[in-house]
Amino acid sequence: MSGMLTCISPIDGSVFAERPVLSADEAFAAAKRAKEAQKAWAARPLQERVDLVRAGVAAVGAINDEIVPEIAKMMGRPVRYGGEFGGFNERASHMASIAAESLADIQVGEDSTFKRYIKRLPHGVVFVVSPWNYPYMTAINTVAPALIAGNTVMLKHATQTLVVGERMAQAFHSAGVPEDVFQNVFLSHDVTNELIAGNAFDFVNFTGSVGGGQAMERAAAGTFTGVGTELGGKDPGYVMEDADVDAAVDTLIDGAMFNSGQCCCGIERIYVHESLYDDFVAKAVEIVQGYKLGNPLEEDTTIGPMANVRFANEVRAQISEALEAGATAHIETFAEDDGGAYLTPQILTDVTHEMRVMRDESFGPVVGIMKVSSDEEAIALMNDSEFGLTASLWTKDVERAERVGNEIETGTVFMNRADYLDPGLCWTGCKNTGRGGGLSVIGYQNLTRPKSYHLKKVTV
Repeated sequence: MSGMLTCISPIDGSVFAERPVLSADEAFAAAKRAKEAQKAWAARPLQERVDLVRAGVAAVGAINDEIVPEIAKMMGRPVRYGGEFGGFNERASHMASIAAESLADIQVGEDSTFKRYIKRLPHGVVFVVSPWNYPYMTAINTVAPALIAGNTVMLKHATQTLVVGERMAQAFHSAGVPEDVFQNVFLSHDVTNELIAGNAFDFVNFTGSVGGGQAMERAAAGTFTGVGTELGGKDPGYVMEDADVDAAVDTLIDGAMFNSGQCCCGIERIYVHESLYDDFVAKAVEIVQGYKLGNPLEEDTTIGPMANVRFANEVRAQISEALEAGATAHIETFAEDDGGAYLTPQILTDVTHEMRVMRDESFGPVVGIMKVSSDEEAIALMNDSEFGLTASLWTKDVERAERVGNEIETGTVFMNRADYLDPGLCWTGCKNTGRGGGLSVIGYQNLTRPKSYHLKKVTV
């Protein structure tokens, strides 16, 4: 079976890149090479693997000036923001710095009779399926610790960011990582499913839609292959009556609109205490009215097109349905809104949870704002979602944030910040956001398997 993957630029609808997919035979052969290369890679000293991954990361950084406009052309993020190397490097560097401690044997006890300990061993071949919205940072979350832990990696990147996996693999190879240890592959959905169902991999890490995660789990059914997933989100923000309203508005609206709202942990719902509500909405509207929608290759553009017209159409549909149901829109249509990928960012009030814009993942530059009168009301609304990735709480009271946070069904609780991934913490979710965890020491635990040693000494 043959086919072609095509990346259409949201800037002008032109073809940015095309790549042929591997046949099933070619894909299985690639997986076999990865499996054969894994033992030798894992046998290298840990520090050597760490150094090679660090060198690969640096090689990506060396071509950042080429990467930034590529990202703009592939998925629309304005060049003024400088790409992703800062976060890419931060995450990889942290995982490199904690590798020795995280992968060390767990000593259970030794005396004259027994020696007992637990080793952490690499799974083998790790298959990484990465999304287009933050194409480098989402990929490195798994690629770096998987390689450091002694796994070989096959990376399948999203069609919308077709050349990212190619760029990463070439950079890592140039730094000395063997080609069979880190492979970028172009695959159809059917061949992807065949590989997973055929036990080609020892662990699968998928970031993407709920439907995509379900497809991965179905393909792996009965194979006993581990599957880690980070799927949809509908992340809330809650502004309490003692919050710094200016800081809350600046951060939450940026969290809702940055990258045209195409963030896994972007803010999609905001609940504001009634005493601050009017002030918050007015300030939010002022911020969004100041955005410059346009070509992401131009330095004065602050918000670019959505990555694909169909994504923009879904956001438009959610907004339209909400307005018909009684919501109020606060942003007049921008002149640059072409009815296609270029979409006016929108703030909605008078919204309810009966509206899809407050229930379904929007993944675009729209946010609904609701008034609340108590923590209990806010908690109930924040939990009224099929998703659970992050929640952002705004208050001066740490204990209150912890208390409220304990009641929220989510993977991460932020206080007085939002839309950030700290590599020292586990990146995880609950409900339909998926299961598993990346980064931190827990990321290493998920990319390895435990092996126990119970050694009885011979005594004379």
